[in-house]
Amino acid sequence: MTIKPVIQNRKALHDYEVLRRIEAGLALTGSEIKSIRAGNVNIREAYVRPEGGEMWLVGAHVAAYGPAAQFGHDPTRRRRLLLHKQEIRELTRAVTERGLTLVPLSLYLKNGMAKVEVGLVRGKRQYDKREAIKKREAERQIARVVRR
Repeated sequence: MTIKPVIQNRKALHDYEVLRRIEAGLALTGSEIKSIRAGNVNIREAYVRPEGGEMWLVGAHVAAYGPAAQFGHDPTRRRRLLLHKQEIRELTRAVTERGLTLVPLSLYLKNGMAKVEVGLVRGKRQYDKREAIKKREAERQIARVVRR
């Protein structure tokens, strides 16, 4: 099993507290998968929305693939996520009842297939972000002292 990371959403890890991580497949066209393999994708402003018993990745930008110009794709179109029905029901319930959000955390290739890691998240407050920064700085200082 080979996993090739394509992109990570580091902003999401800063802005949200991740409660659960789920791996989902992506329904893509030919030019989209070629563009993703080339690394021409941005998931920073993307989110996942449940609609009609399905999960949709909204706001992800997959750049047009040059050689497929006339048969290309819309870079910002919604893309269907491939999940089990039970997972879709659980995530939809969490989003609607508990007020949580679904955010893509990373996009990678696993055995040639594009996968997205979706996080069930809760927004961090400003003081939570400051605490995380203080903790990270303290760990860096400890590591520096230990290396000497």
